[in-house]
Amino acid sequence: MQRSTSRILTTHTGSLPRPRELTRLYALRASGTPVDEAEIVRAGRDAVRQCVNRQREAGIDVGNNGEQQRDSFFLYLRSRLSGLGGSWERPSRADIDRYPQFKRMWMEQHSGRTQVSSLGGLPKAISEVKYVDPQAIADECRYFRGVLAETPGAFAEPFMSAPSPGILAMAVRNEYYDTLESYLAALGAALRIEYEAIVAHGFLLQIDAPDLALERHITFKDEPVGAFVRFVEQVVAVINQAIRGIPRERVRLHVCWGNSETPHDCDVPLDDILPVLLKADVGGLVLPFANPRHAHEFRCFSKFPLAEDQILVAGVIDSLTNFVEHPEVVADRIERVTAVVGDRERVLAGTDCGFDTSAGWGRVAEDVVWAKLASLRDGARLASQRLFS
Repeated sequence: MQRSTSRILTTHTGSLPRPRELTRLYALRASGTPVDEAEIVRAGRDAVRQCVNRQREAGIDVGNNGEQQRDSFFLYLRSRLSGLGGSWERPSRADIDRYPQFKRMWMEQHSGRTQVSSLGGLPKAISEVKYVDPQAIADECRYFRGVLAETPGAFAEPFMSAPSPGILAMAVRNEYYDTLESYLAALGAALRIEYEAIVAHGFLLQIDAPDLALERHITFKDEPVGAFVRFVEQVVAVINQAIRGIPRERVRLHVCWGNSETPHDCDVPLDDILPVLLKADVGGLVLPFANPRHAHEFRCFSKFPLAEDQILVAGVIDSLTNFVEHPEVVADRIERVTAVVGDRERVLAGTDCGFDTSAGWGRVAEDVVWAKLASLRDGARLASQRLFS
């Protein structure tokens, strides 16, 4: 895992804007409308090539394929896992329920959009869940590797993402396994195939685990915080089992409170979950510190420091607003995080979350996304001048 040895390196959390036509195709397929799968493959591959070039132009050091060949950061697994069927809708979020006027506005904003929903029409686990198509992740990795070969030096290090067992367990309703523990174990065993394939193809693995914070105000909104923390402990244990044998310096863990422009005043404090997150056998954490609900929580690392071999990717760009952060603001955020971590080499500058976690779900216009990433680059340069001089 690359460190900021001579300057602050930049990265992001995975999903980047998909072309309009690709989003349309994904949305049609998600709705049950027949689509030409060959056309989706072609459009997805073209989008990866464009996405890599745009990241390079924006100055991203640790970049990826933008998740362009996936319709969602976790729903793409519908075609790779057995045992899924039926349909259900996720519970509402506590921070939305408490504001009826906002809830109405929020639902209206999403109702007419061309998108792949991460809330409704979700699959359920109705029989044994296994990973049935290893060729799919292998093809995805090989194609990304081929694009990188066409653009040598595009990144200091490439990464690819895969979801955590916990977000699948919460979003794909269990109607087969007798306990949550056995369901998580099955999901962990299935996802291990993806995790190992990504690392075997030479990529840094990012495990996307919004469940480790997000589910406090969804599945566990009526439970005491202790019950949620026990869930976090369960998931971290399953992740550790799924990545056993993978060097921890090849894995980073992304945790967030959900990629939604909502009040977020029911979020669990980072202070409550960070001690458990630090038990994950990973080389780094990716956390959001730009959004106004959690911008102060980098200070938690004073009380619960990283292990000496771990890095922190600090979210210093908000993935939910069309404000383009000033480079000086970005630099200030980086410097504050670095002061708490105590080691400039173990801090990377990133984004709070993905910009399009499910196709069409993004809140930021595509041209603004690239402007924000350019500002991330410029802010990292300013911080580097001050921290490495």
